[in-house]
Formats: sequence, structure tokens, C-alpha cells
Amino acid sequence: MEVPAMNEHVEFEGKNVQKALEKAAQELNRTVEELEYDVVSHGSSGIFGFVGVKKAKIRVKNNVAAASRIQEDAREQARSLVDKAFDDEEGEPIDVGGEDAVEVAPVDMEQAITDGKAALQRILDFISEGSHIEAEPRNGRILFKVEGGNSALLIGKRGQTLEAIQYLVEKIINKKNDSRIRVMVDVEGYLGARKSNLQKLAAKLADKAKKINKPVTIGQMNAYDRRIVHLHLKDNQEVRTQSIGEGYYRKLVIFPKRRRRGKS
Repeated sequence: MEVPAMNEHVEFEGKNVQKALEKAAQELNRTVEELEYDVVSHGSSGIFGFVGVKKAKIRVKNNVAAASRIQEDAREQARSLVDKAFDDEEGEPIDVGGEDAVEVAPVDMEQAITDGKAALQRILDFISEGSHIEAEPRNGRILFKVEGGNSALLIGKRGQTLEAIQYLVEKIINKKNDSRIRVMVDVEGYLGARKSNLQKLAAKLADKAKKINKPVTIGQMNAYDRRIVHLHLKDNQEVRTQSIGEGYYRKLVIFPKRRRRGKS
């Protein structure tokens, strides 16, 4: 749903008020309890459910609509931009716990943290109030830890909004630097939890591929998630991984390696 930029409210209709609320919550990526709304019409079932039927209508306040619009914009940016930063699967892994050092002058790092933190705070405040940021350098990279605010809204579906935010902050920081400084933005420990869950899934599906001796597919994964699976299984001598398809989301396939036949 496209929310007009100048509207003070956005309206939703449904068979009844509850259905309209559920539709609004789904479109705006919020829970029903989080919606701020007024009931325009409770609707009418008409005569015998046929004649004079009218849908219920609610009017949702613009703070929710604006947040949804920001999230949709961020998703679109993620689709077209994030691949540029994260889609080189053979390149340097971007990992919160990475140990590969990147040489960055202390003064550049200090300024990058200041600029990045200010830019990130402005973005977060525009999407969800009450967010707090802590920043720390890690081996030439910067990790911004976000606490508070609406974490679900900041992360977005499959982490798309978070990726877009991260990409924009990295662009802002590196606009003033000759060398590229890698940036990670984490919300309420999402990246660590996501990595752990993906590693467990990768191990489980690798065992399945070996057991049935057939490829197993993980569908619609972004580049960062695919990289986690690739790295987790790269030392597994019984399977190999490969990304298949084009575009922002690709499938990742786990192939069982051919078993050598013993000599008779």
C-alpha cells in the first residue's frame, strides 16, 4: 500500500472494525495494539447480508503511516543498494566477531564514529522514538549497537530495513574518508541471534542433504545471510554450497558431495 506523503491520516476498510484493524496492522507492519486510530464507520451487514452492506472504516494516525512509508522506502533501497556492499560472496566476510584487521588512522576512526552515530540517531528517530546508540571500533570496523525503540520496525522483514540503514550510515561515514570503513548496525542483538539461527539451520540441512544424498535448498536469502551459511559449511568435507538465481534474494543450495566407491 502506498501512503501519500502529505496525508495526516490513512484509512482502511474491512468487513468489520476488527478486520480493518488487522488489515492496517498488516499493511503498516505493526500490531493491532500499536495502532492509533479512530473509527469512521462501524459498517453495516445490510438486509440479509446482501442489500445495503457497508464496510467498516478506520482512520489511522500519520505517525504509524509515516513509519510504514519509511520502512517501505528502506526496503526498496535495500533491494537496489545493499547488494553493492554485501553481495560479493567471495570477498571479505563482514562479521561482528571478525578478526581481520583493517588499518584506519585513529583520528579517522574517531571522526567516523562521531559522524556515523549522529547520522544513525537521526535515521532512527525518524523511524521510531526512544532508541539509544553505543558505538565501538572492532578491528578497523565500527559496530553500532542500538537499544530501545521499536526493534521490529527498525529491523524490518528479513532484516531489510536494518540493512538499508546500515548501508546509508556506511555511505555517510565514508563520504569523508579516503579508505573504506566497514559498518555494522545491530538492533537488540538481532545480528548475533540471526547468525546463530542460520548456523543451526545450515548444520541441520547439511545433515539432511547427506542423509538423503540430494541437494537441499534454502530459498530467498539475502547476501549477508547466504554468506553466513557459506562460511559455516566451508570446512564441511561432505557438502558444498552454491547460490543460485539472480536479484537481491537468491536461493542457496546445499549439495552432498559424491561419495567415492570403495575398491573391490
